[in-house]
Amino acid sequence: MPEKPQLPPQIYSVVPAILPPDQLFGPLFHDVQMQPVFDDSITFADCYPRRAPEEILSRYEIEKHQSEFRLTDFVHTYFHLPKNIETGHVSDQSLPTAVHLNHIWPIFKRQSEPLCSMLPVPKPYIVPGGRFRGLYYWDSYFTMLGLRVSGENELIRDMVDNFAHLIDAYGHIPNANRSYYLSRSQPPFFARMVRLLADIDGADVLVRYLPHMQKEYNYWMDGYFRLSDHEAAFRRVVLLPDGSVLNRYWDDLAAPRPESYREDVELAHEAAPYGISPSALYRHIRAACESGWDFSCRWFGDSQRLATIHTTDIIPVDLNALMYDLELTLSDAYRQSSFQEPAEHYKQKAATRRQAIMTYLWDEQRQFFVDYNIVLHKPTPIWSLAAMFPLYVGLATNEQAASVHAHIEKSFLKEGGVVSAVEESGQQWDAPNGWAPLQWITHQGLLAFGFTQTADELKKRWLALNDKVFRDTGKMMEKYNVIDTSLTAGGGEYPNQDGFGWTNGVYLALQANNRPD
Repeated sequence: MPEKPQLPPQIYSVVPAILPPDQLFGPLFHDVQMQPVFDDSITFADCYPRRAPEEILSRYEIEKHQSEFRLTDFVHTYFHLPKNIETGHVSDQSLPTAVHLNHIWPIFKRQSEPLCSMLPVPKPYIVPGGRFRGLYYWDSYFTMLGLRVSGENELIRDMVDNFAHLIDAYGHIPNANRSYYLSRSQPPFFARMVRLLADIDGADVLVRYLPHMQKEYNYWMDGYFRLSDHEAAFRRVVLLPDGSVLNRYWDDLAAPRPESYREDVELAHEAAPYGISPSALYRHIRAACESGWDFSCRWFGDSQRLATIHTTDIIPVDLNALMYDLELTLSDAYRQSSFQEPAEHYKQKAATRRQAIMTYLWDEQRQFFVDYNIVLHKPTPIWSLAAMFPLYVGLATNEQAASVHAHIEKSFLKEGGVVSAVEESGQQWDAPNGWAPLQWITHQGLLAFGFTQTADELKKRWLALNDKVFRDTGKMMEKYNVIDTSLTAGGGEYPNQDGFGWTNGVYLALQANNRPD
């Protein structure tokens, strides 16, 4: 085998790639992920090429047929591997948790690096944990809640500006600022971010970011005008039998996720006996990632089998509650702008959506908000904290809120907080796990309807569990086992690290006050 060329250590280009790495490197990407060369699929997705992609592919087609060829060697020759981020931070477990959290914001602060798959943003931001580089969408709202408590208002402004930049550049906020996330977004919390900043800087903020909120709304509603009896669903919009239009999660690509490539290909084989084609499976998996609940039995046909996932067949109650909130925020923003005519239009859209939510997403028999299956034309059987979003955004009636509260007390509130879903499926967004953002949504929703005692109890239990785990480990976790609080944490996709952004933010926000956000 000819001696490999000695390549300079610098990467090929500082211009970020818009095409995701699986499209840039095609057969090479497939082979690297399926061998696999790396234990974690995301490693190769984040590698930096040392040569132009077309040159690397040409060399691969030639060299892979040579007898001494080793794929691992080839990758290390033609790619620069992302280095682990070492913060060097050692937690002082004797400190009160809140004091620790106020001290460690700087270790989560990043400036984007315009390297291959990373989409640059102009200002600093906070990442979910010490090992991360990217700016993640819905995580950031809950992180901002803590930044506000810590007085880090400039960082909040920077992060809102970064999300506005992404909307201007790509027409929406991607899952995170990576090219392989461009085909999907995450729960639309940008309007909530803008409202949070308006609480700090004044109501003019709503007008300043009005164009960006409008663009995000247009992204989620794209294609609503083409819906008909012949095409009842398009991208993220669905036409219901009574003429209502509600939203679903979606992804524009039906292919394995670059960051979880091998796992998705293998899952497609498992899904075949259930009559789910590979392309459909990939779309459902990606749509679940857009939901942020990746993964939960909310999206499954069989609650115990990920291979039965069918996310795009489901109208989620949490997404539509957030869209209702976005419509009201647009109405408020237009009313304060020099162009006031659309204000009433969006107020009416919110009222129309509220009625559709009551029709399709309120289960009268169970007295609970639930997701809706558009194929079976009936509610899904899963009980989850998505039901708290209508309370959180204020669209529920007092009677509905009382019924939801009763179910929360009876079935969801555990020793360490509220469990995300009652069902134990083995998935990380189901029992026995509790997640910081859903503690906040539940707490705030309960407060909004006057259930102060339950909200206080939830707050007390969640903070106590966070404190216990911090004293034991020096870490804040991405999620916790709220049923068996003797465990260190609920486990998760990521190893223990300095973090976790939204856990930190929600801890500080809960401890600071009881005011609904």
